[in-house]
Amino acid sequence: MTLTLFPIRLLLAVTMMLLAWPFTFFATLGSSEREPEQPPAMWRKVVDILLKAIMRTMWFAGGFHWVVVKGQQASPPEAAILTLAPHSSYFDAIAVTLTMSSIVMKAESRDIPIWGTLIKYIRPVFVSRSDQDSRRKTVEQIRRRAQSNGKWPQMMIFPEGTCTNRTCLITFKPGAFIPGVPVQPVVLRYPNKLDTITWTWQGPGALKILWLTLCQFHNRVEIEFLPVYSPSEEEKKDPALYASNVRRVMAEALGISVTDYTFEDCQLALAEGQLRLPADTCLLEFARLVRALGLKPETLEKDLDKYSESARMQRGGRMGLPEFAEYLGIPVSDTLEDMFSLFDEGGDGKMDPREYVVALSVVCRPSQTLDTIQLAFKMYGSHDGYIHEGTLSSILKTALGVTELSVTSLFRAIDQEGMGKITFADFCRFAEAFPNFAEEYLYPKQTHPDTCAQTPPTLTPNGFCADFSPENSDIGRKPFRKKLD
Repeated sequence: MTLTLFPIRLLLAVTMMLLAWPFTFFATLGSSEREPEQPPAMWRKVVDILLKAIMRTMWFAGGFHWVVVKGQQASPPEAAILTLAPHSSYFDAIAVTLTMSSIVMKAESRDIPIWGTLIKYIRPVFVSRSDQDSRRKTVEQIRRRAQSNGKWPQMMIFPEGTCTNRTCLITFKPGAFIPGVPVQPVVLRYPNKLDTITWTWQGPGALKILWLTLCQFHNRVEIEFLPVYSPSEEEKKDPALYASNVRRVMAEALGISVTDYTFEDCQLALAEGQLRLPADTCLLEFARLVRALGLKPETLEKDLDKYSESARMQRGGRMGLPEFAEYLGIPVSDTLEDMFSLFDEGGDGKMDPREYVVALSVVCRPSQTLDTIQLAFKMYGSHDGYIHEGTLSSILKTALGVTELSVTSLFRAIDQEGMGKITFADFCRFAEAFPNFAEEYLYPKQTHPDTCAQTPPTLTPNGFCADFSPENSDIGRKPFRKKLD
């Protein structure tokens, strides 16, 4: 197929894109932020029909001979937003070209030659993952369009915010649900015997997926429009609840589980730091609880120094749940109790706030290992900045989110003079000389105890624990094991 079918299909697909480009180029001249005229001009309707035909021909040439559509797409006044999941590939654009809906996508996409012009035609909302102000503007644009009474085209939003392998639905981002307007859930299926579609952070790259898919003689895809979901008054006030309930409906339609991991958890698990998180880390659970408390890691980073100074002043003193709530400035809740249990090492209702600060530092800046270690040395170190082996063990166990960790060989390698104590300068010099120190001194000796969950997890193909299902998703009320139990 690589020598016969692949080049023909690739040529036809590129030809269709080039054919569509002139129509989109002239149609997008001027500002895309202007409110569309109502009713749409006749030329706009003609261009819509032509582009839909051209795009459908492109997908047909790529092997998607039949696109099975189930259900009925709602009109813009009925549902201004279409929420599509699971999001697993750039081939999900089939649903976009079928409906000509606006989408939310990365700002970098508009600079892609030809494709960027095609995207601009559907009046997308561009967002930058790294720019906090861009995210705020994105939410404002979504709200303005969703509450325009059908003046703007329907928006198709992928609420997962990243590609997954379709074995479960991860946490929905609240952007599509903040306006509090009815949405229409749309589920996507690729019932092919051989999966050449999935494009995730681990696995085949974009070009290999394109090559494998175009070599398939026939590719199947199903798009199902579920009934419009109208939010209750409680859901309008709580976008996270609204998103969770819509996700539950979509998961039941797909017959798959849900899990409360997010795109940010993927970044945390795969961060390129010197302390790579092990598979049995509790920090993913900790990060979920931080979000559940309404605390955003991206905004908490600037408060790390304040938290660390307060914890240092405790001088190793331990605090109970009420004091911990006061320390964070939030009320006592079931979720806070679950977080507290992660640090209640002795089961006596007490925890060390320094451990919370170390864990929070890792979650806020997972790739900045030395910054976290330096922060820990400031809190744990004596007046002359020294720490001992037991203290280093506590720091690294918390930073990795594990129950057991032998640091004896690492400590001795750093403490070359045999003083029985080290400073951050000693640790820093050692880390610079041996940047892969964790691989040699920590991970080979590491055991694999139970995780924070009550029972050993069942791993799914994406490597995470699918511990929340549509039948049992009482988030936060599963009993946790203590971190050192």
